[in-house]
Amino acid sequence: MTDSEPARTSVPWSSSAGPTTGITVYGCEPDEAVLFREVAPRFGVVPTITGDAVSEANVELVSGNRCISVGHKARIANSTLLTLSRAGVKYLSTRSIGYDHIDVDYAASVGIAVENVAYSPHGVADYAVMLMLMMVRNVKSVITRAVAHDYRLHEVRGRELRDLTVGVVGTGHIGAAVIDRLWGFGCRKVAYDIRPRTSADYVPLDELLQQSDIVTLHTPLNADTHHLLDRRRIEQMKPGAVVINTGRGALVDTEALVSALESGRLGGAALDVLEGEEGIFYTDCRSRPIESAHLSRLHEMSNVIISPHTAYYTDHALSDAVENSIINCRDFERRKQHWI
Repeated sequence: MTDSEPARTSVPWSSSAGPTTGITVYGCEPDEAVLFREVAPRFGVVPTITGDAVSEANVELVSGNRCISVGHKARIANSTLLTLSRAGVKYLSTRSIGYDHIDVDYAASVGIAVENVAYSPHGVADYAVMLMLMMVRNVKSVITRAVAHDYRLHEVRGRELRDLTVGVVGTGHIGAAVIDRLWGFGCRKVAYDIRPRTSADYVPLDELLQQSDIVTLHTPLNADTHHLLDRRRIEQMKPGAVVINTGRGALVDTEALVSALESGRLGGAALDVLEGEEGIFYTDCRSRPIESAHLSRLHEMSNVIISPHTAYYTDHALSDAVENSIINCRDFERRKQHWI
């Protein structure tokens, strides 16, 4: 399932409806663990929980379970997938919409089915619109000055969304939710998707880039969308335009983006995701240098906002991800039993 596919609707179910299912939950944060322990018994599922990402070193935690649940924060090596398969794992549910941390084809080749989860798109949509407003009102510079007790007005006046054109790339659940929110601001909305499905005006991608004051990315990351905004396409963008990325970092060629920002070709960027974020985002880096030169440079720019892949992180979305991961595994076991 991608962001473009329909969300799963959960149906109440009790453990009396069928045999107990075991699931090993890897990369489980404390707040997720609370939910797994609370929700799993309602579905007749017994969770084995660890905060460590899945690896060859902790495969023994599957303990005979055919289903595992993983987070999106660490890439799963093919060697780990092979070891999981040899340990009897047949199904992997990732608590994310994106699959880019898993080689799905390789998993299938060793007998492991991979599925993602549906969760509320509204948190990411809210966040994307928030970033748009922050960018057009120069919020980073305003707050930085205020913290330093400089309360003068910014040299550049803010803009109003109703005067701008917003280009939405990818109109699945999240992109569609962004478009719904933008109606209230009165701005012009153009969109690009291989399967148009919203009320926005759909145009070819190159045309969207040429027309848009703000370009917001909501398409899955795959071989076709890697560096969707590359140097050529960034050069096609409207002078002074702003990039919003709450999808995946590699949708944007970061080197080309930095160059366009430094030259003034682009007006700014708000990035909740970034190429090379692995090992940096979700860790405390206060006492060590940042190894990413691009991230360090972007942080220095007054017209760039960076946040650590947090747009999805709401109580509603977290609850959805946990519950639907449990449902995925339970349903897989039911299908297996039916086949047998």
